[in-house]
Amino acid sequence: MWKLHRCFQGSMEDSTRLGYCVVASSFVAFQFFFSAISPQLSLSLCLSYSHLPSVKQSEWNSRCVSTVHAMVVGLFCLYILWYDDAVNANPIWGEPRLVKMNVAITCGYLLYDLLLLIRYWRTLGDSLFVCHHLAALYAYGYVLSRGVLPYFANFRLLSELSTPFVNLRWFLDAVGWPRSSWLALANGLAMTVVFFMVRIAVIPSYYAQVFTWYGTPEYERLGLSVQLAWIGPSLALEVLNVVWMYRITRGFYRAFCQQPKAHKSA
Repeated sequence: MWKLHRCFQGSMEDSTRLGYCVVASSFVAFQFFFSAISPQLSLSLCLSYSHLPSVKQSEWNSRCVSTVHAMVVGLFCLYILWYDDAVNANPIWGEPRLVKMNVAITCGYLLYDLLLLIRYWRTLGDSLFVCHHLAALYAYGYVLSRGVLPYFANFRLLSELSTPFVNLRWFLDAVGWPRSSWLALANGLAMTVVFFMVRIAVIPSYYAQVFTWYGTPEYERLGLSVQLAWIGPSLALEVLNVVWMYRITRGFYRAFCQQPKAHKSA
């Protein structure tokens, strides 16, 4: 029994060390993509990129990185949700190996993005994003270090599936597409629907799982510090998501209402 415990503990320590290595690798990879890959790809694929001011080019590159991260992590989340039986069977203490790798990728991205926000604060700085990143890093730190709450961590990362649509809206604005155009409206509708589905509509099911496991022996094993790190940032992220949902819905409504006026003026 003692040998089994030592083996399990050693396996967890190895998994944790690997997770931190993935965080560092993710940070370096996203920084390299921002500095070297995105500018070259953008120059070759979009002629308008070269005409943007340097500040806009920096934000363009940061959103390219954001899109890549969202697609990698979002698709990985769906795989875990559909096929990782251990995590789905025990949301608090299920085998966290795949979730920890996905969380590590995200933590590396969040650290990269925080430094980018500080570096370009006058143009990219947003206090809501800083609060979001810090709350996420605080909560994900427990997933990486202790391997707890894998299901809930993975569920949170599903929200990244809305990010490509948010970034596409910015790209269209940057190259001069009017928000009343058919492409901008189609993306705006998709962005509003997907954002609502992965960030707002899932709130009841998320907290239904929370209440299902609340007070169980598995929940009590977490300890007060992990419980607070789980619930506190979760509630903060709900507030931020509701604020962003309001902004997105209002922006789409305004663009949709402008469409008839654009046709009349034409």
